[in-house]
Amino acid sequence: MISVEEEAERLSRGAVDVLPVGELCQRVAQARARGRPLRVKFGADPSAPDLHLGHAVVLRKLAEFQEHGHEVVFLIGDFTGMIGDPTGKSETRPALTREQVGENARSYREQVFRILDRERTVVRFNSEWMEAMRAADVIGLGAQMTVARMVERDDFARRLAEGRPIGIHEFLYPLVQGYDSVALEADVEVGGTDQRFNLLVGRDLQKAWGQPQQVVLTMPLLEGTDGKQKMSKSLGNAIGVTDEPDTIFGRTMSIPDPLVARWAALLGFEAVIGKPGDLGPMEAKKGLAEALASWLCGAEAASQARIRFERRFQNREAFEPELREIPVTEDLTLVRMLVQLGFATSGAEARRLIAQGAVRIGEERAAEPGQAFRAGEEILLSVGRRRLARVRLILSIQPLDDSKRGR
Repeated sequence: MISVEEEAERLSRGAVDVLPVGELCQRVAQARARGRPLRVKFGADPSAPDLHLGHAVVLRKLAEFQEHGHEVVFLIGDFTGMIGDPTGKSETRPALTREQVGENARSYREQVFRILDRERTVVRFNSEWMEAMRAADVIGLGAQMTVARMVERDDFARRLAEGRPIGIHEFLYPLVQGYDSVALEADVEVGGTDQRFNLLVGRDLQKAWGQPQQVVLTMPLLEGTDGKQKMSKSLGNAIGVTDEPDTIFGRTMSIPDPLVARWAALLGFEAVIGKPGDLGPMEAKKGLAEALASWLCGAEAASQARIRFERRFQNREAFEPELREIPVTEDLTLVRMLVQLGFATSGAEARRLIAQGAVRIGEERAAEPGQAFRAGEEILLSVGRRRLARVRLILSIQPLDDSKRGR
């Protein structure tokens, strides 16, 4: 068995913050002494149907905790999802309906096990305790935080300075996220650097409730395929953990060259691209693309995706697109088809692609997001130059899984 110090160092590797400094080592030592693993919390609001590689940066760190014998609590924020996380937003974020949150939460619950060990993972929902709160309880929770402290958050301070409105419900969000740590009695909470304020609120509330305060560990944010903004389904720059191998490969090949090394480092694939200069930019990017597709879809699928990409874009061979069959119980709109094929990460992105003229049906440019197709139809659908599929709609007598529907 490795030493306490070495375990803490490994678990801290790659993190931006480990707060308070030195306390993770103490927690590891305490866990060994009492013979109980650390309870490591990570929360994700189901704001979109699928987890993406941005989530995977944190999930890989959680998997490292599991490898050292610790327990991960994957908290699905079905309650906070209806508030809307204001983090990094320049305006109030629209809240989701209970139905939208429920659909997305069902997807998250299964997708997370593509990365985490099912045996060492506990899935919880924060509606379990938040919906049981009375109005007096919520007011008491609000009493634990001053307005002055709340507006220390960069995004709130910026919006106040710019005269942009902030809803009172947005002040409640960090408090609810912090109270989740109280309800779970978390030893460690892991999140992105944009969650630092909220994670520290969890420490404050645990102290107020007389609990040991959690160690806060923040991970870097992964830029999206545009190389500019953090990966987000709503921005259309994401690669989902359930995307098809061709989509994963093609989208990875579209990222700016300088981003390859950073993606490899944050997602744990440095060995694939080697040291700077070992591989040219194209080969390094293809190596990363195949590694990601293999991780999420299997080695054989990833290898075939690479072959198809090289034949089409490097060798300029005549390309016969793969036939993709979609079971339907009703007419399928173009927007929903793009999402189901993985050509768009959300209904909003699908509409943007159509509006930009990037979507073609055969040789014709698609113009109507609501254009519908019936069972028995077969079409050639393309998005840009790199995403192409021959699609056949087949009649299904089974109801479709609502979590797979685009909006």
